[in-house]
Amino acid sequence: MGRAFEYRKARKMKRWGQMAKTFTRIGKDIVIAVKSGGADPDTNGRLRAIIQNAKAANMPKENVERAIKKATSKDQEDYKEIVYEAYAPHGVALVIETATDNHNRTVANIRSYLNKLGGSLGTQGMLDFMFDRKSVFRIPADGVDMDELELDIIDYGGDELELDEDTNQIVIYGEFTAFGAIQKYLEEKGFEIKGAEFERIANDYKELSDEEAADVEKLIERIEEDDDVQTVYHNMK
Repeated sequence: MGRAFEYRKARKMKRWGQMAKTFTRIGKDIVIAVKSGGADPDTNGRLRAIIQNAKAANMPKENVERAIKKATSKDQEDYKEIVYEAYAPHGVALVIETATDNHNRTVANIRSYLNKLGGSLGTQGMLDFMFDRKSVFRIPADGVDMDELELDIIDYGGDELELDEDTNQIVIYGEFTAFGAIQKYLEEKGFEIKGAEFERIANDYKELSDEEAADVEKLIERIEEDDDVQTVYHNMK
């Protein structure tokens, strides 16, 4: 069938793999949210936000409902959110967020990836000064006065807005502790929330050559493939 077919097949398989990983991550987020705040999205803001993220990721509604039901079961294992801090090759800082039911397995795997690909595992808190943890929301940009929105959102803990031209969405950044207040404001004002999550944003970025960047990307990709890993943040420019 030729090389073009094989290339398209490989890309499709990679997309399917990324979609499966995204659904797994959202499923764990649902479990954690339900265990901590209950299964009713009307009274559990964090669960409501995750359901919105699932919709944006095209996760089937029945998958979401099944994950919520499973989370309420006594047989459902508890996931613990554990953050690992590390350095990749060429001095790039990594913050690795995981959701795991077996800490020993997770830390052993992450240490193995780092050792094999030129990184090193650090101690908790050593990179706190390099990343700011933010609440991040996305809403459609059509018909929104950004200046007016920015003035309003400041009162609820928001501190920055930007336009993502690729998706035609407004990205709202706010303090980590302001997640609930910003979410409530956007919902009450009738904005359609396309995404709502916490992010770690580097306050300084390291510029690398193409070859050095490839080393770091190889390590990050390997870490992200692990089922226990939710998100990997870095300060590579």
